[in-house]
Amino acid sequence: MTLAEQVYHLTQGFPPAELYGMTGQIRRAATSVPANIAEGYGRESRKEYIRYLQIAQGSLKELETHLLLADRVGLTSDGNPMSCLEQCEIVGRMLRALIRSLQR
Repeated sequence: MTLAEQVYHLTQGFPPAELYGMTGQIRRAATSVPANIAEGYGRESRKEYIRYLQIAQGSLKELETHLLLADRVGLTSDGNPMSCLEQCEIVGRMLRALIRSLQR
């Protein structure tokens, strides 16, 4: 959830013209990560939980890609995506560790 919060704060500085473009894409990817973790947990099946954790990993990589692109095209001039990208790395490590532990 912390990552999604950071992303919302970062994207508040994006141009209004990007509200339905890059801003929306980034926010959807960011909120998809914890939502998929929660949905998988709620399925009460280890196999389903792992599947949804893997979907969350995909959303995380999508978010990283969008953040890098937003920075490259100059949308992040008022904010720096590095703290969000660092948080993506932390979340990614946690997801990988959780998946490995559940697969044992």
